[in-house]
Amino acid sequence: MIDNSPVATPRPAAHRRSSGGAPFSAADGTRYRRRSRLRTTAEAYVLLAPSLAGFLLFLLAPIVGVVVISFFDWNLMGAPHFVGLANYREMMGDSEVWRAVRNTVYYVVLNIPAQTVLALLLALAMNRRLKGGKVFRVLFVLPWMAMPVALGIVWSWAFDPQHGVINQFLSLFGVDGPAWLSSTTWAMPVMASVNIWQYTGYTMLFLLAGLQAIPESLYEAADLDGAGPVQRFFRITLPLLRPSMFFVLVTNTIGSFQMFDTVYVMTQGGPGGSTDTMNYHIYQQAFQLFRSGYASALAMLLFAMILLVTAVQFLYFRKRTVYDFS
Repeated sequence: MIDNSPVATPRPAAHRRSSGGAPFSAADGTRYRRRSRLRTTAEAYVLLAPSLAGFLLFLLAPIVGVVVISFFDWNLMGAPHFVGLANYREMMGDSEVWRAVRNTVYYVVLNIPAQTVLALLLALAMNRRLKGGKVFRVLFVLPWMAMPVALGIVWSWAFDPQHGVINQFLSLFGVDGPAWLSSTTWAMPVMASVNIWQYTGYTMLFLLAGLQAIPESLYEAADLDGAGPVQRFFRITLPLLRPSMFFVLVTNTIGSFQMFDTVYVMTQGGPGGSTDTMNYHIYQQAFQLFRSGYASALAMLLFAMILLVTAVQFLYFRKRTVYDFS
């Protein structure tokens, strides 16, 4: 049976009526869309409020506070005294500051290349899906989960010249190990080796994730073209691993510039200031000598160093990184 009754057609927007009986106008539609956008924006800010409050209170406010305090002479107890750029002028002529800068850069140079290369080798090994690979991944990451202070105590004992396991092991081969932490030559390499041991497994996880994101079809095509393992590594693996490499280099470099725990526990900046890094020097000025204004100026110098190195890394990787593997 065919229904020939007329079909109701929607009325034009101009003839629709609001809840009060008046027809909707173009201005009413504009107001409705504006209220809808405002409501959506308000809901978004409500959801973002906890994270935004944390960012403002625990990140932005301390940064602004450090910038302001760097222009004052303040011992954390009395009233601060405005000194303008005096802290920065003193910093530029302070030989201990530049010694700390050299020590920090030396530590970064020792730590980052060795940690990155070892992490990449481990990631390549774990990417082969060896039997028990998951167990090895957990073992490699375990040092990263340990407390830095506890690790510093353990490694201080390990490098003890009389009773440490390092020198005892070397004595098995007739080698008389040095007093590691009392030597201006060996103290900083020991600091770097502890950090390398702790964070290599953590870095490996990011590089392994990057390796597993590379399509297998690229390696199959390279095999058909007769490419060997070395060619596949330098022509496929390394270029396509740059997004992960960029991330680990930036984050690990920033962390290395901020190294403090190991120095505080193992050497206290010694011997002879050879492990006095920027972060430890800032701690000494702020909480041992109570020169918070000068320490804030040093913190700004450290921030400038990190910003410069990060900018160089960003500029290097920006045009050399591929994110789309399709």
